[in-house]
Amino acid sequence: SPLIIGIILGMLYANSLRNQLPETWVPGILFCSKQLLRLGIILYGFRLTFQNIIEVGLPAIIIDAIIVTVTIYGGIYVGKFLKIDRGIALLTSVGSGICGAAAVLGAEATLKSKPYKTAVAVSTVVIFGTISMFLYPALYNHGIIDLTPEQMGIYTGSTLHEVAHVAGAGNSMGKEISDSAIIVKMIRVMLLIPVLFALGYWVAIKARSAGTTAQGGKIAIPWFALGFLGIIIFNSFGFLSQPVLDIIEYIDTFLLTMAMTALGAETSIDKFKKAGAKPFILAFILFVWLIAGGWALARYVAPAFL
Repeated sequence: SPLIIGIILGMLYANSLRNQLPETWVPGILFCSKQLLRLGIILYGFRLTFQNIIEVGLPAIIIDAIIVTVTIYGGIYVGKFLKIDRGIALLTSVGSGICGAAAVLGAEATLKSKPYKTAVAVSTVVIFGTISMFLYPALYNHGIIDLTPEQMGIYTGSTLHEVAHVAGAGNSMGKEISDSAIIVKMIRVMLLIPVLFALGYWVAIKARSAGTTAQGGKIAIPWFALGFLGIIIFNSFGFLSQPVLDIIEYIDTFLLTMAMTALGAETSIDKFKKAGAKPFILAFILFVWLIAGGWALARYVAPAFL
């Protein structure tokens, strides 16, 4: 994924040339990590339509909702038990539960957390998402996972981290599984909208309980989430041709890659050392839950609605 290459290049820059280049570069880095990030999340909506939901139906919606809810809440409580920084635990949980790096970026824009926390969360998502991309086809193609193609599509789309991971794994298991898996994944991506609003509300409540006035006691509405939803609604009418959508997706990937590179540029190795191994332990626990819990839901819950 270009997003992953971007954050790696940004981190290489942060740990080598950052202190040797003009300070006039800093505003550009901040612009990419803030404004371009929000614009990229909004344009991400062009990859989705509400017709996607209708194609897969009720079982995908129910299982996606369960996976996202349990992963985020579970990750927060496990993070608290492991005494992990709250921001890192939340970003890691959102990334694992919804759509990998894009979800981490969306949550970061709402929480306004420090860049190194975003980099740590993205790193965990990339590692375990990539493992899953190779693991799922191996287990299915060797008959170890006893699911029908329809169930396997739901399982893959509802539990793999990145859209790219779903596409890669799905293509290794056949078109029938790949098509349904990607649609299930897109429904899961749509759940980013209510999650961002919930995070905005959570930030306001925390600010109020802490007695701070930074938020003015008001809920910080992530307006880019409304833009994301508006684009999905517009795209559902099919006004734009596929070549135009392909161009927009290319531009969007470029914007998100710029944002990831900027976030990487704010991340030094010392900050990774400061975070320690605990975020990766949390991501591993969530990884095990997604494999085992997702299989149980696809195996026993999905047939009740198919």
